[in-house]
Amino acid sequence: MVDTLGLLMVVAVTAGHVDDAAAAPTVLESLDREAYPRLKVVWADGKYHNHTLNGWKDGHPELGWELVIVRRPDGVKGFTLLPKRWVVERTFGWLGRARRLSRNYERLNSSSESMIRVRPIQLILNRMDPQERYPPFKYRVASK
Repeated sequence: MVDTLGLLMVVAVTAGHVDDAAAAPTVLESLDREAYPRLKVVWADGKYHNHTLNGWKDGHPELGWELVIVRRPDGVKGFTLLPKRWVVERTFGWLGRARRLSRNYERLNSSSESMIRVRPIQLILNRMDPQERYPPFKYRVASK
């Protein structure tokens, strides 16, 4: 789960056979409400539009936020840009540039979650002190 800046709020890694919508209540329950007191809306993909999740949300009015499902426009075929979804996709892009997260190297889900939490720290440190890892590209002059 990310905020509107794409920063991580909650990280949950599950086994491949676990449906995202089935794991959503566990993720949403782990959200620290005191850490995010201004949270009013949680945007979710159309995948999360199901009666189980809605029933769970209705049974927890103390959460204090609204679940809004972002849907594809009716009648649209092919790719279409969905509002707010690009924030999550951008975060996946940032995470995917880490070699350790490019494949499933970890044996434990908790190790995978830790690696996901470490990556944004690396990104912030690189923004604070950008260092060129590679020298700028220069054309080679052909020898005569």
